[in-house]
Amino acid sequence: MADYTIKRLEEVDDVLGDYPGEMRMMATALDAEQVAFTFRRMPQHTGGKGSYGHRHKTQEEIYFVSSGKLQFKLGDEVFDLEQGTVVRVPPETWRSVWNDEPEDAELIIVSKRVEGGSAEDAEYWENFWPE
Repeated sequence: MADYTIKRLEEVDDVLGDYPGEMRMMATALDAEQVAFTFRRMPQHTGGKGSYGHRHKTQEEIYFVSSGKLQFKLGDEVFDLEQGTVVRVPPETWRSVWNDEPEDAELIIVSKRVEGGSAEDAEYWENFWPE
């Protein structure tokens, strides 16, 4: 039996449901034990703006903008980050991401896997980034 796992993106469920774009959490599909890896495609006007922000109790996240341009709200600051930019966000920092551009943007999120999943580790702040 092989000690590795190979998956194509389309083989992993999109967790967004009816929300535009896609978000595929690859760790479970890959049987990853230590690393969480999420792919997110964000069409224009998708993300957390006018909605919620989140932070984690223990989970540091690294966001890599693999295509397009995205706005990040980290604490009280807003940054426009373009393709090829990477940002590390410590657990205690409130965060949200938004695509204000006409083109889709793609984002890769990497973190450690946490017991019970990232939802158990997350806290949410409604209206973190009001419009």
